[in-house]
Amino acid sequence: MEWFYVLLFTVAFLYSSVGHGGASGYLALMALYGVAPQEMKPTALVLNLFVSLTSFSQYYIRDHFKKKLFITISIASIPMAFLGGTTSLDDHLYKRVLGLLLIFPIIKFFFFKSADKSQLKQSNHYAAIFIGGAVGLLSGMIGIGGGIILSPLLILLRWTDQKQTAAISAAFIFVNSISGLGGMLTQGIVFNTNMWTYVVVAFSGGLMGAYVGSTKLNQEGIKYVLASVLVLAAYKLLFTTA
Repeated sequence: MEWFYVLLFTVAFLYSSVGHGGASGYLALMALYGVAPQEMKPTALVLNLFVSLTSFSQYYIRDHFKKKLFITISIASIPMAFLGGTTSLDDHLYKRVLGLLLIFPIIKFFFFKSADKSQLKQSNHYAAIFIGGAVGLLSGMIGIGGGIILSPLLILLRWTDQKQTAAISAAFIFVNSISGLGGMLTQGIVFNTNMWTYVVVAFSGGLMGAYVGSTKLNQEGIKYVLASVLVLAAYKLLFTTA
């Protein structure tokens, strides 16, 4: 179990350094250690709250946050994340859907490069609302904040650069995690018995990662490490029965 906490700290550090709460990483780690899906979802969202808020604060104080775009995306995502949180999937389907969603950060971390500020485009209001709603629904259903899906879309559409993407994703993850947990509360929540130990470990890693990621760290190498870990987790979720 000691290795689990070491890995949890590392996942929180790495994810927060690139502006994510880390739910996909926590879910992948818990899946590898055989944690029950009904415990995985709420536990990952609680960890998301602490780590994403820490990450957001570091990017916000350095003026990377595009408030107007965040509000537009969140208009639909918050209620849809609540709706998703009320939805229950059987264990087999849950693992398969989570495995498929892990493909998004894998593609982002391996292949997506941040756009230069001169290449950025004005966001489309209606497209932003639609994207927010779709990502919010998925995030509530699976127990993620949605940043792993939103951030590659923002970069692909050239609406934000890498640090602006990190700031928006961190805030988006925070509000969707609250909303998704609210939806889960209507159905009953089962937390892992070690959850508060998880919180302390993840928060510590997230605090350190957010600071170095927003100020000093070369994020390209980190992204490749994260992607490699997620490939292993996605394979386990999609192609094994364990």
